[in-house]
Amino acid sequence: MRHLKILEYALSSLLRRKYRNISLITVYALTISILASVLFLTHSLKLEAAHILIDAPDLVVQKLSAGRHDLIPSEYAKTIREIPGVGAAEPRYWGYYYDALSHSNYTLIGIDRNLPRLSLIEGRMPSGEGECAIGEGVAIARIVAVGDMMPLISSRDDVVLYKVTGTFRSESNILTNDLIVMGRKDLLQFFNLSADRATDITVTVHNPNEVTTIADKIKKTYPASRPITKNEIIRTYDAVFNWRSGMMLTIFASALIAFCILAWDKATGIGAEEKHEIGILKAIGWDTADILELKFWEGIVISLTSFLIGLIVAFVHVFFLNASILSPVIKGWSVLFPAFRLTPYIDIYQIFVLAFLTVTPYVASTIIPSWKTAITDPENVMRS
Repeated sequence: MRHLKILEYALSSLLRRKYRNISLITVYALTISILASVLFLTHSLKLEAAHILIDAPDLVVQKLSAGRHDLIPSEYAKTIREIPGVGAAEPRYWGYYYDALSHSNYTLIGIDRNLPRLSLIEGRMPSGEGECAIGEGVAIARIVAVGDMMPLISSRDDVVLYKVTGTFRSESNILTNDLIVMGRKDLLQFFNLSADRATDITVTVHNPNEVTTIADKIKKTYPASRPITKNEIIRTYDAVFNWRSGMMLTIFASALIAFCILAWDKATGIGAEEKHEIGILKAIGWDTADILELKFWEGIVISLTSFLIGLIVAFVHVFFLNASILSPVIKGWSVLFPAFRLTPYIDIYQIFVLAFLTVTPYVASTIIPSWKTAITDPENVMRS
């Protein structure tokens, strides 16, 4: 009951200085929302990338020409299959397409069978020439449905009509939002590619510990090739997102420093009114421990209120407003077209770290100067 009464008095004390505390909470919450937005967005993009790579092949073999990605001969796959430890090696046919009608970038992929981890919403996958299946984002951007005809402009500058046979989605919005699936023959004709050339070759390895060894063998067999392991792709995603989020956090570090200065000035600059209040409380029988508990509750109420408001604002900004402020920086060039909505992912560890780095310093900076006043003789405090 004593602790509850102290908490009640702390709340009434905060309400007496409500305008000052509201301004402090506003700045405090804004700072936390900025930091939390960067962490939420980065973590969500990492998990979206991880969902994409769940079914990624152990190795992707590309061909380099003058240091740049070039089409690879399909016959390389036959030689790679003969390497001991290789389970499968299949040419993959895909490419990028810019749609001037919707101002969107699409990924076109040619298949001979269904892609894994794609859940059909409606219809079926393409099974004949002139057919395609599209992701949800493409369907929304082009305003097409199953059974409609979707025109695309080929590499020969011809308008090609494809019948939409189905729409699909996957666990990751990034994977399917801009994807168009069609038959391999249709894709080769659309991009005007030779049948003996592929975009890359996917390789499956029986023993995960031998992936690096097989990559070295492929490199020795085809010096102009570039084998990329699944782990290298994952590390690249992590490095890119970590670097970009670190850059954003560095930019906003000035805002955090400014808030720390404001909080310290507020906490250390105890006014005459607050000192007089502490002196009166001491004079009527409050212990130093009671004074410290009072200031502790005041700091906790201010900091936790600001922290929760900041987290809610960050959550709405990232997962409901699609991180409109931070997306161009974190995603880089590939602000995916059409726009996709991130799946909410919250890392509890990040929340605790953010709380420790923002709540703890403020509470400490509130208690320390109050302790200095509380241990002073009440008469001297009220006289000063």
